[in-house]
Amino acid sequence: MFDSPHTATTKISKTVAMESPTSPRTITRLIGVYDADHTIRGELAYWIGARLGRRHCSLCDITHGLVAEKAEWKSCRAELSIPFDTFHRDDQPAVVRAAANNLAPVVVAEFDDGTYELVLRTADLEACAGSPTLLAERLENVTKKQIC
Repeated sequence: MFDSPHTATTKISKTVAMESPTSPRTITRLIGVYDADHTIRGELAYWIGARLGRRHCSLCDITHGLVAEKAEWKSCRAELSIPFDTFHRDDQPAVVRAAANNLAPVVVAEFDDGTYELVLRTADLEACAGSPTLLAERLENVTKKQIC
């Protein structure tokens, strides 16, 4: 697992199998990538830009309020069947960046065979309309290979 000061991890040992064209794979972790930088300057620039209507990150809208993580998101994340970690544009691992095709915000799945796959795109996160519950439902659908 990658360590980051901004990584939120839910530790649950359950993993979820997904079929691939060659063999069954198991999702071991989901990774959200924020469309913001993790530095204080980056966080402040995003916060000001968001307030002025110049910056937008649908994953940020789902997981965070004005200054902190939403309690509703914390609860939803804790109930997910597999771990969900987060990174920012500038601190995401190279394998996550490659799977996401340099896009953000997105959600990428990590599989037990060491591969990564983009599973929720920006439009999928936008469709959650800021709702932690809707994102949690989409994440569970991903783990059941019922991507909305």
